[in-house]
Amino acid sequence: MQGLRQKHSLSILLKVDGMPKSTFYYHQKHLNAADKYEIEKRIISEIFHENKGRYGYRRITLELRNRDLVLNHKTVLKLMTELGLKCKVRMKKYRSYKGDVGRIAPNILERDFKADRPYQKWVTDVTEFSLFGTKCYLSPIMDLYNREIISYNITYRPTLDLVMDMVDRAFTMLPSNTNLTLHSDQGWHYQHRSYRYKLQQKGIRQSMSRKGNCLDNAVIENFFGLLKSELLYLQKFSSLEHFLKELEEYIDYYNNIRIKKSLNGLSPVKYRTQSN
Repeated sequence: MQGLRQKHSLSILLKVDGMPKSTFYYHQKHLNAADKYEIEKRIISEIFHENKGRYGYRRITLELRNRDLVLNHKTVLKLMTELGLKCKVRMKKYRSYKGDVGRIAPNILERDFKADRPYQKWVTDVTEFSLFGTKCYLSPIMDLYNREIISYNITYRPTLDLVMDMVDRAFTMLPSNTNLTLHSDQGWHYQHRSYRYKLQQKGIRQSMSRKGNCLDNAVIENFFGLLKSELLYLQKFSSLEHFLKELEEYIDYYNNIRIKKSLNGLSPVKYRTQSN
C-alpha cells in the first residue's frame, strides 16, 4: 500500500483494501520504529553461528553476560525466535565388557561426581563411531573438577593400546601425591594386568562401576552423548579422515571455548585457570 500511495490517494487505497485508517497508521508506526534490540540480535546471531548452532538460549544468555551484555533468558529466547535461530542439537555405545578377564576393582566413586580440586577424580570410558563402512574408537579421560578432557586416544581397533596410550599421555601432566581416583566401567581394558599395574605404579586408586550400571559412570556417558549430538549428528562429513579432524577440533572447542552453566559460564580450561 505504501508503494501505491505515489499514484493513488490513501483514502482510495484504504477503501479498496477495506482497512481502517487507524489500523494503517498503527502498522506504519511500528514499521518505522527502530529495533531497540538491533545490537543484541547481531551479537546473538554471532554467538550462535560461531558455535555452529550448538548453543540454545540459556547458553547464549551466559555468553552474553561474558561479553558484558545482560539480558533475561526469556528475552534471549524471544529474540532467537525472531531471528529464526534454534539450537540444532537433538549414540551407539561401545560395550567393552567381555566377562571376567581380570580383577574387578571396588566402586570407590559411588556416583560422587563432585571434586573440589583438579587431579582428584578422573573418569574414563570408550565409545565407538561407525562411518563410511569403518569403525573407530575414542577413549578419553575427564577430570570431574571442571569436566575437562585431560587426555584422549583414537584408534581403528579397540585394542589395549587405545587405553594405555591415553593413560600415558594423561600421566605426563599429573603432579605427584594427588591421591587420584580413576573410575571406569568393568571393560576388559581396565581389568587388564598391564593397566592395573600402571595405575598402581602411579599411586592411583582404581574404581569401577557395578556390572551393567551405566549410571555409575554417568558424567563421561553424558559427554559422549553431547559429543555425538553436537558433532556426529549435526555435521556432514566427506570422509572418515574429515570426521576425525573435526572430532579433534571439537574436543579442543569443548575444553577451551564451550561454556558450561555449572562452571559459572566458563569453559573447562578457563574455569581451572581462573580458580588457581
